[in-house]
Amino acid sequence: MTLTEQVTKNIISRLIKGQDYRIEIVALINAEFLQFAMDFFEKIVQAKLRNKDVLDWYKKEFLNPKLDATEIAINSGLNRKTITNMFNSATKEIVINASNEHYDILYHSITQLIENQSDIDLILTIKFRGVSVELNINESLIVINTLAVKRAALRGGLWSTAGKKVEKPLMQTLCKLFAVSEQNYAIHLKGKKPKQEDELGFEREIDFYLISNGSNHKCEVKLMGKGNPEGADAVIARDSKVFIADKLSDLNKTQLDSLKVNWIELRSENGYQKFEKVLQNLEIPYKKFEGNTDEKLEQIFTEIF
Repeated sequence: MTLTEQVTKNIISRLIKGQDYRIEIVALINAEFLQFAMDFFEKIVQAKLRNKDVLDWYKKEFLNPKLDATEIAINSGLNRKTITNMFNSATKEIVINASNEHYDILYHSITQLIENQSDIDLILTIKFRGVSVELNINESLIVINTLAVKRAALRGGLWSTAGKKVEKPLMQTLCKLFAVSEQNYAIHLKGKKPKQEDELGFEREIDFYLISNGSNHKCEVKLMGKGNPEGADAVIARDSKVFIADKLSDLNKTQLDSLKVNWIELRSENGYQKFEKVLQNLEIPYKKFEGNTDEKLEQIFTEIF
């Protein structure tokens, strides 16, 4: 589950142009999920053929303790992160126990459902290299549930990864678009760790710094949807001076204005160009960008990737 360099570039390019970036993530989720589904179906065929006389061949094969812990959790219908939240740990032993317990509950629930709705039947036929196997309704529902859990896991992981991967290069791109000197920005401050502790001792990661007149201005990037209240909360928690988002609600903007935070809504009219106003407010030297955006972005991407 990776966010490729090219996808990262595509997302930044769309953000700078005021376009929706989400299609890039959705396409990646689809590609990852469909590949998983094809591989999973192949494993299903092989597992059932190996266990013709085993009643619960799925549990024997797909909850096998020899498998990777994350794979066992998904196969049982659980996300490993869910197990962590449930037990405050996700060691392999805990994952195996939680997965087996959950699978037994799921199997029982499916059996009850089928008994209560006996007028519905389902047979899933999977053919691989000329050999086919048939899954009854119990087996089919377990497989469908596993696929649903896997897609949810991919979705959560890739959206989270997208935000983390894009934040810093997006800020670098904005700085380079306006010819901001490298002396006036930093990914990490010299002599300081990437994660800064707040006054209560909690570590909070800072996305980026703009530097002027001896002051380090914390910048926060959130690729959030309109109306997400997380924006102002993040700014308050990190005492940020600049906030950049994909979309902001009127409430978000009012909150940020009250906090005297410079904000940019990339999907608004002349979105990224408002970075010029931020630089002016912070008294950071720059040059107004004029030219072909696509050509300039290609040049910038060559430098930062």
